Amino acid sequence: MQAFHSNQYVIALPDDHKFPIIKYAKIRERLVAEATLDEKNIAEPKLASREEILLVHTADYYDRFIAGDLTEREIRRLGLPWSQPLVQRSRYSVAGTLAAARLALQQGASANLGGGTHHAFADHGEGFCVFNDIAVAIKVLRAEGRIHRAAVMDCDVHQGNGTAAIFAHDPEVFTLSLHGEKNYPLIKQHSTIDVALADGTQDEEYLSLLEENLAHVLARFRPDVMFYQAGVDPLREDRLGRLALSHEGLLRRDAMVFAACRSRSLPCVITLGGGYGKRVADTVEAHCNTIRAACEIFV
Repeated sequence: MQAFHSNQYVIALPDDHKFPIIKYAKIRERLVAEATLDEKNIAEPKLASREEILLVHTADYYDRFIAGDLTEREIRRLGLPWSQPLVQRSRYSVAGTLAAARLALQQGASANLGGGTHHAFADHGEGFCVFNDIAVAIKVLRAEGRIHRAAVMDCDVHQGNGTAAIFAHDPEVFTLSLHGEKNYPLIKQHSTIDVALADGTQDEEYLSLLEENLAHVLARFRPDVMFYQAGVDPLREDRLGRLALSHEGLLRRDAMVFAACRSRSLPCVITLGGGYGKRVADTVEAHCNTIRAACEIFV
């Protein structure tokens, strides 16, 4: 399976920052070291263009972000200090998901070893998310005539509020979110289906709800492509998650989604999403498990 990654995914952040950005380098290193992925199967995407990103985001927000003209309030909401490396990182993150989406339509599955910036709205960023890579990829694929309908299976513990809002009135995009009921964001948007989970939810309950709702989406909607937001912050050891899934439970989750796509010959685009383990190693291992499962099922 081919994946996409850029060294631009890792930028300097304050030492006490909550976002464990080093994980993106460590995930690539681990997958290559253990031969889950070969270096030749990890490509650097071409930088996303202004025109592609403006299919989702407003010109005002895009241009002010690129120029460093966001207000202090907007930067606080974003949760990341503005810098020129952040600009490049944000555009490359979109590019990685778009490249993976194009390739998945040809080969059945592909992954961005990053991405999943699902809290970004059309006119602002928040929750460490600048541009909504999944939304941009869907809009670009549709503009290119490659797809008609898309489904977003969002398993990050934090609701994909930006994605839900962007496609709230679009009947050709189905958004399904399994997320912590009492977790960020405080004010939820309306996905096509929202499954709100109580604090402490464990493997079996989570997997049962996922299986039920995933089957419903695939039978009812019949998408041309599935975008799978594979956040690993439902992990028991996650600092921001509040759920109680095990590494095995997350691996079973990933395998369930991939097997459902494979059995229907449904192209699957994988984004890594969130993960804030007390130990970065736990987060890296969980993200690597997602790619291991994808390679086992799709290759």
